[in-house]
Amino acid sequence: MKNKIYTFDDHLKESLKDKGFSEAWKKARPEYLLAKALIKKRLEKKMSQRDLAKKLGTSQALISNIETMSGNPSFNQLNKIARALDSELLFSFK
Repeated sequence: MKNKIYTFDDHLKESLKDKGFSEAWKKARPEYLLAKALIKKRLEKKMSQRDLAKKLGTSQALISNIETMSGNPSFNQLNKIARALDSELLFSFK
């Protein structure tokens, strides 16, 4: 019998059963999705946080703060990051 791998999605599904966690997740989800997208795009471009920061003329700490959901980037900062990653910044409301 193979061991089942316990993924983030498995953990999230289980955690969302808790009302307090579920409410906190709803508030933090946009930041999580932003961080996840930024990390994915940066890694696709084979760039470190330091590489991206250098290209932007900013600190590695700023990139880290966004990726760890510790920062509150402005629209202008996000737009600059998108351009530095040769990408387009898109928003949507559902």
